[in-house]
Amino acid sequence: MGIKKVSKNFNDDFKKMVVNLYHTGSSVKDLSNEYGVSEVTIYKWIKKLSPMELEDGTSATPDDFVKLQKQLLRLQEENDILKKAMAIFAKK
Repeated sequence: MGIKKVSKNFNDDFKKMVVNLYHTGSSVKDLSNEYGVSEVTIYKWIKKLSPMELEDGTSATPDDFVKLQKQLLRLQEENDILKKAMAIFAKK
């Protein structure tokens, strides 16, 4: 018999709250003990949800960056499709 891994799903608000508590001075060890989340998981949340400062003075999380990259790729594909459609209609 092996050890069964118990998987807990935490909502985004809970994750953000834990990360905010970390940024206000709580230690990861204390947060882990208080909320029953492993330290490794909290470090992952911190890495994923902590904002990065951008050159223009604004900030974005790594998740925001990934979403923007996906949106950029989708818009580039749409633009390529429209260019091809324009070429087809220009021939007529």
